[in-house]
Amino acid sequence: MAGAPVPADLTSTANPRVKALIRLRSHRRARVEAGSTLVEGHDELRLALQAGVRPTELYWAPSLARDEHRGLLDDVRATGARVTSVSRDVFDRIAYREGPDGWLAVVPDPGSAIADIVLGPRPLVLVAEGIEKPGNIGAMLRTAEACGVDAVIGASTVTDFGNPNAVRASKGTVFAVPVASAPSAEVLDWLRGHGVRIAVTTPAGTTALGDARLDGPVAVVVGAESTGVTDLWLDAADETVVIPMRGKVNSLNAATAGAVALFEANRQRH
Repeated sequence: MAGAPVPADLTSTANPRVKALIRLRSHRRARVEAGSTLVEGHDELRLALQAGVRPTELYWAPSLARDEHRGLLDDVRATGARVTSVSRDVFDRIAYREGPDGWLAVVPDPGSAIADIVLGPRPLVLVAEGIEKPGNIGAMLRTAEACGVDAVIGASTVTDFGNPNAVRASKGTVFAVPVASAPSAEVLDWLRGHGVRIAVTTPAGTTALGDARLDGPVAVVVGAESTGVTDLWLDAADETVVIPMRGKVNSLNAATAGAVALFEANRQRH
């Protein structure tokens, strides 16, 4: 149920702040330059807060926000963020998902430098190479969080972890799992420097998934759907892993392949 009428602070879709939000939503360069991205949705923003994220700005539409969700206003204000109420027209302009619920925040970009990622003594890492679709990145992050993965590393990825659609698809888990992006060669050197075995998933793998060694320090590498992993990873692999399939197709969606492999790793480790 929508809340009681509240005068909107921002009603013009031509306002410079609205234009800045649209740039953050639409352009990776704008996100990189600002060091910020957008989180839309009450539940996603709530999870981000629980993960320690401190928004810099919150835009909310009183005509859309549910009464029982308005406690989020106090929680966001407590972080020191600037809170602005907006009209329905303005929110429709800045929103990026269908069926918006009236909540959108500007938050720091979730990515870290790869050198700043801290691994435990027996890490499980997901490496996503060359992934283009934000939805796949988001789905991988949800699985990674569910499996207790130590880090998700984007290797020469086309999309960024701060892409609002990746944030949305991750249901906010991008803020709960350490993430970083770097060229594949740099990622490979970083893994070797930490003594992490490399298990590359590929339809041409020589080891069935259930027989692969995934219980120790290991990185599961998943490639783009169209091309798979590159020769760099195939040549460096300690093990090439194939997911047994009984149908006529020989490969899975990248996010699905990552999920199957991570849950097998989780089974072996626990």
